[in-house]
Formats: sequence, C-alpha cells, structure tokens
Amino acid sequence: MYKINDNYQKLPGSYLFSTIAKKVAAYAETNPDKKLIRLGIGDVTQPLTEPVIRALHGAVDEMADGATFHGYAPDLGYSFLREKIAKCDFEERGCNISADEIFVSDGAKCDSGNIQELFAADNRIAVCDPVYPVYVDSNVMAGRAGSYDPATGFWSNVIYMPCTEANGFVADLPAERPDLIYLCFPNNPTGAAITKDRLQTWVDYANQNGCVIIYDAAYEAYISEPDIPHSIYECEGAEACAIEIRSFSKNAGFTGVRLGYTVVPKALKCGDVSLRDMWARRHGTKYNGAPYIVQKAGEACYSEEGRASVRGLVNYYMENARTIYEGLKGMGYTVYGGVNSPYIWLKTIDGMSSWDFFDYLLERAGVVGTPGSGFGPAGEGYFRLTAFGTKDNSKAALERIARI
Repeated sequence: MYKINDNYQKLPGSYLFSTIAKKVAAYAETNPDKKLIRLGIGDVTQPLTEPVIRALHGAVDEMADGATFHGYAPDLGYSFLREKIAKCDFEERGCNISADEIFVSDGAKCDSGNIQELFAADNRIAVCDPVYPVYVDSNVMAGRAGSYDPATGFWSNVIYMPCTEANGFVADLPAERPDLIYLCFPNNPTGAAITKDRLQTWVDYANQNGCVIIYDAAYEAYISEPDIPHSIYECEGAEACAIEIRSFSKNAGFTGVRLGYTVVPKALKCGDVSLRDMWARRHGTKYNGAPYIVQKAGEACYSEEGRASVRGLVNYYMENARTIYEGLKGMGYTVYGGVNSPYIWLKTIDGMSSWDFFDYLLERAGVVGTPGSGFGPAGEGYFRLTAFGTKDNSKAALERIARI
C-alpha cells in the first residue's frame, strides 16, 4: 500500500487566501445585490503597459513563423532577459551579480516555496512574525517545521522573530541560531522597510553563524526613501550568504502573465558545494522555463520606455496607498506601511480580533481585506489592506469604512 506525505496533514486548514475566498463567496451568495470592494489579495488591477503589449504581440508573431519559432527555453532563462536583469536591477545599484547567477521562473511564489529543497530536512528556519504564509507552509510540507500548537499558532521547530510596533515591524536578530532565515523587505504584510545599515547587520550575522538568508524583494520597486536598499546584494558580503527572489507581478503587473527570477550567487557555498549549481540542477530537472513570449515581455520592462511605464504603474498604486493611509489615519485608525510598500497595516478597533474585524468590514462595509492573524500570531489585532485596487475603489472603500 502506498503512503502519503503525512506532513501535508499537519497543515492547519487551507491556505489563508483560499479561506478568505470561501468566506467572501459565501457572503456574495447570500447578498447578491451588494457590490464588494476587494482590497485583500495583492492582485493588480491595471492593464499591461504599451511596451509590454507590443513585446507580447511581436513575440507571438515570431512564434507563428518557422524561422523565428522558439520551443523550450534555456534552463536559466533567455540570455536577453537575464543580461538586462543583471545590468538594470543589480549592476546599476553597485551589486556584483552576473547573468549566470540569475534563474528566470514563472514567479516569486513558486521559487519561495521551492528554494527550501536545497536544504536538509533537519535545518531550522527563522521567519518574521507576521509572515507571508508560503515560507512556513512549504517547510511544513517538507517535514522541517515540527508539530503545530493550535493554542499558540506556533510550529515547534520554527524560530519566530516578532515584528511589532516596538521594533518598527523589523525583526531583531534571533535568540536561537537558525540555519535558514527568511526576510521580506519591503515587508508583506506590514509594509515595513529596512535600512541598509540594519540589513548589513543581518548579513554579518548570517556570515558569522553559517546561515543562509532567503531574501524576498518582490516589492522593491515601491521603495521611495533613499536609505532603503533595493537588493540585499547592496550589503557587503551578501553574495556569500543570501539568495534573492524577485517578481514582475507587482511592478509590471504580471500577476496573470507570470514571471520572476531568483539569484543564487556563485560565492554561496556549503563547504565545497555550490548552491548555485544545485539550484541549476533542480531548475533543469523540474522546470521547463517561462514561455518565450513572456520573457520577451519581461525584457520590454527594461527599455527606457518600459522602465518609465513600470514607474507609472507603481506611482498609480502608491497614490492609492497614500489615499488609504491618510484616509484611515484621519478616521482615527493606527496605520503603518504605505510609504515603501503597497500594503497598509492597521490596528483593529474596539479590541476586535483580526477575523472579527474581517467580518465587520465585510458585513458592514462590503470591503474585503486580510486578517493580520492569518500571517502569524503576532499579526493578531491587525489587518492588511492592499493598494492594488483601482483609484475609484480605493476611495469608495474609505467612504464606506467612514460610514460604519
């Protein structure tokens, strides 16, 4: 008789956003006349930009011609895209990252979940609390998280690093030494950002203690302040201890197109074993590459016109963030985020739990957000709203909230 991976059975309930979708669907079914405003899942709403559309159309035409048709992509991704990434995302910021250290994929979520495959099952992970659920859940599935305590919301073999008002929602160094450290800045869900000096402290800690930092920089395009690093490789020594994951979803609006990449530097080694070579082997074995037409669309984001169009999208969503942040603050809410991030992190009112506040906004205002407790125990009493809606919906959501 075959056996299943019992670690899946340890996962409590369904994925956070699946739970939200079920609750929203149930509400919509019983209230068909009420229009909902969805500011929960971080999905973009603006169309792809003109340079990207032109690149997609051109690539489709190429695929229709035998002389320019493309089949399987190279394992790492097409060089035309990886070279642009290396130059524009890293070289221009003083980072020593080459094209052969960049692995193109179909998004940051899958890379965030799959990267743990490089590491032994008995490695201990450290995560910020609250945290993007994929980091923990993928390690649970791999048997690395231990047992779950429903009373506390903690996994026995996970080191939690609380992100609270007291530390500006930027975790302090862990009291116990982990093997793998997950960091996300600008942060999802809190919207917090980390200064270069503080990030350098993490890099130094990792190098001194033999840790690997898995750095999620999916929201770096939203950074507006000058002392906030866009890449962990802006820090000295990061090439020897850090893997960085990026996405085209939030900056270029590729949530429905799917494109991302992961950087694994050649300097990152466990003894004599290159993690870059391990990821290349995993990539070549389990992945056939992002489609040619999508990678051409990604390349278009790095032209002068393309970069301007990406900035336009980011500015659109950041204007929504300012609108939501200032509007909630004006109503008396305690609000964070929205400066270097498209996420607004607010305290619930009247001592409500995060899920009670979710129900309160859904039922009283028809506004959908994300309960902070869904990101971890330290998120209890908080709530996340996204700026990825339309301008009209962002303003309408505030008007509805103001009326309740």
